[in-house]
Amino acid sequence: MEAFLYVILAAMLASSPPGQKGVSERIAPDPATVADETASASAATVEAKPEYVPMTFSERARKYIVGAFSPGAVFVAAGAGGIAQLTNTPKEWRQGAEAFGDRAGSTFAQNVIRQALEFGGSTVLRQDNRYFRSTESGFGKRSKHAIASVFVARTEGGGREFAYSRFGAVLGAAFLSRIWQPRSQDGAGDAAVSFGLNMAADIGLNLVHEFCPRPLRRRFHVH
Repeated sequence: MEAFLYVILAAMLASSPPGQKGVSERIAPDPATVADETASASAATVEAKPEYVPMTFSERARKYIVGAFSPGAVFVAAGAGGIAQLTNTPKEWRQGAEAFGDRAGSTFAQNVIRQALEFGGSTVLRQDNRYFRSTESGFGKRSKHAIASVFVARTEGGGREFAYSRFGAVLGAAFLSRIWQPRSQDGAGDAAVSFGLNMAADIGLNLVHEFCPRPLRRRFHVH
C-alpha cells in the first residue's frame, strides 16, 4: 500500500507544470546578476557627471571684456579710489573731486592692464582661470578650495597646474602701473604691495563665489 502511494506521489511530481518548479530559485536573485546591475548603475552615474569643457576663444574674450569694462569693474575702481582718498594715498594727489578721479582712474587702468595680460597669457598657455566651486561639503574644506584656486588654473584636458597667466598678469600690472604713480608710490616695493593686495582681493572674490546663494551664482556665471 505504501509503495503504491509513493508511486502516485512520484507521478504527481513528475507531471507538475514546469513553471511551478524552482520557485525559490526564481525568487532569490542571482548574486552575479545583482553585482552586474550595481556596476552598470554606478557606471551610468559616473558617465552622467558633467565633464570639464575648455574655454573657447570667444569665451576668453568675453571674460576679458567683462573683467575690464563691466559695471562691476567700474564699481570696484570707484570703491578702491574712495579708500585711497580716505587714506590720502598717494599723498601727492591730495584731496578733492579731481584727486578722487585720479585714484579711481588709476585702479581702473591697472585692472584693464591686468585683464589684458591675463587674456593674452591664458590664451597662449591654454589655461582657464575661471573659478569652479568645490564639490566637497564643510566650511573648512570649501574655504581651503577657494583659497587654493587662486594658485591653480585648469588645463584644456581638465587637469590642474600653477596659474602662471594669473600671477604674471597681476605682477605685470602692478609694476606697469608704477609708470603714472607719483614718487611716493613708484618703487618696486610699492609694486609688490599692490601685487599682494590684488591677490588677496582674488582670494576674497573666490570666497564670495564659493558661498554666495544659488541665484547670485547664476547671475554672475559662477561654475
